[in-house]
Amino acid sequence: MEELLLLRQLIEEKQYDKALQVVDELEEMSREDKLNKIYSYAVILLWHLIKQEAEKRSTRSWEFSIYNASKEIKRVNKRIKSGGCYANEEELKDILTDAFDTALKKAALEALEGIYTDNELKEKIEEDQIKSKALTLIC
Repeated sequence: MEELLLLRQLIEEKQYDKALQVVDELEEMSREDKLNKIYSYAVILLWHLIKQEAEKRSTRSWEFSIYNASKEIKRVNKRIKSGGCYANEEELKDILTDAFDTALKKAALEALEGIYTDNELKEKIEEDQIKSKALTLIC
């Protein structure tokens, strides 16, 4: 909110260069917010994909979580007015890589009744295959 008040003041004072700097900051803040939301949904998406892979089965609840997380990532990533996306495919790959460890830790608590640590569970799954499937669902 402070940024908007500052922006108004700078425009009223005809300090357009400084106003444009504030606009740049606001754009960056908005983009970071979108990327953080994508990351959060990526953890959920990967978490359930890992459980499916580890247990070689699925549940309706997991399938819904996968559907919902992938749908929300697509929705959040879409630029409504200008078109395009906040994160391109390479950035989405990076987000999935970043989110994978957190998702793995969460999955280790539940998959196969939680008997494996995250490192042990990682040996039982195909990480690249899971990330590839996640990318397919969100692109």
